[in-house]
Amino acid sequence: MTIIAMQKYDIAIIGAGVLGTTISYWLSTLYDLKICVIEKEPDVALHSSTRNSGVIHYPFYLDSKKKKNFAKAAFLSHDMWKVLANENNIPWVQGGTIEIALDEEQHKTLEKYMVLGKENGLTEEDISILDSNELKKKEPNLTCHSGLYCTKEASTNYGMLTNAITNLAKKNKINFLLRHNVKYVEETSKDVNMIFSDNSTLTANFVINCAGGNSLDIAKKFRLLKGYSDLHFRGEYWVANSDIADLVKTNIYTVPRYPEFPFLDPHWIKRANGETEIGPNAVPVDSPEAYDSFITDIPTTLSKIMDIVTGSAKKLLLNTDFISLVSKEFLSSISKSAMVERVKKFIPAVKPENFPKRGTSGIRTPVISPDGDFVSEMIETEGKNSFHIVNYNTPGATGAPAYSAFVVKKLQEKGILAQPKNQKDSIWNFNKIFG
Repeated sequence: MTIIAMQKYDIAIIGAGVLGTTISYWLSTLYDLKICVIEKEPDVALHSSTRNSGVIHYPFYLDSKKKKNFAKAAFLSHDMWKVLANENNIPWVQGGTIEIALDEEQHKTLEKYMVLGKENGLTEEDISILDSNELKKKEPNLTCHSGLYCTKEASTNYGMLTNAITNLAKKNKINFLLRHNVKYVEETSKDVNMIFSDNSTLTANFVINCAGGNSLDIAKKFRLLKGYSDLHFRGEYWVANSDIADLVKTNIYTVPRYPEFPFLDPHWIKRANGETEIGPNAVPVDSPEAYDSFITDIPTTLSKIMDIVTGSAKKLLLNTDFISLVSKEFLSSISKSAMVERVKKFIPAVKPENFPKRGTSGIRTPVISPDGDFVSEMIETEGKNSFHIVNYNTPGATGAPAYSAFVVKKLQEKGILAQPKNQKDSIWNFNKIFG
């Protein structure tokens, strides 16, 4: 076996999605260090950073204690993304979102959201609850009990945003190593040595793992988080034809029936490119790249099954609510009518024939704790010379600019990074986030 040695870096970032690229950009504006971003794919942002709803979320629905970091990052990042979008002519449609309740019990959830929203920094100008009559005036084809209207939520294209921030990082001499799949890791007290699938190697003084759906696997290569498991759920969408695309002109989300599980109740999404989609469901698949089938290949499937039956995820198999939900999600995957029936509950005029093609599917990878519960917040853990961000799920793309700054600040406070003397010219102000 021929080993190809590569140059040594001060910092290596694993994952060229929205989080890895924004971390690299902050570092490039604050330090003169030798930094690389490692990505197994041929380009940046080919997975969840592009395969999502494109909605810039405001944190009116996030628990200010259980999801404190997600909520704070989402609140701060909204205007940062808007600045980047405007500078790069990236679509930005601020049409707002209505989170609807179908009955009085769900309305109580909206009232809780109003409290959470204010705890997370939103004002009454940002969010308000409308009754069914008020909603009919705004959206005549929407039928529901009530809705929480958030005026500031917008639709954009996260893939384009990620590419824009990647280009800025490259101008600051960040090196992007594409088609480099990490196979083995040796972490010592001094540095980290990585061997890739092509037998090339790389040494870095410090590694930051933000590999999205593969981040837990990477952490385990560093011998961390051994008691944790993950599952992969594909979310599928259907694209509306032009006849009904503007039946409702606002993004519509529904109060989740089972908030303890990562199953999203149906949305009506107004994308920045002008298309309207319905979805998603949450179909279990065997890998974070299984976009078109339920299994990637036999070895991958067998490996995931073994991980489930021997790891913390096996406890979910005894949860009857979870198993029931999984079966319904499968049904909505194989039957377009089943998906449309979900949406008919609040937009009665839609029909299966109104949705002639599938939209872009994406995969969410929630992490299960050793106790068998879905982890609600991102996991941050450290190795000898590494920092790992695992379970970075929705609204992760929304909060990436601010959260990536939180990561850099944390590494400064731990003494891993020196305090920067000043920031180079940048589209975002690092100190303003912490002001």
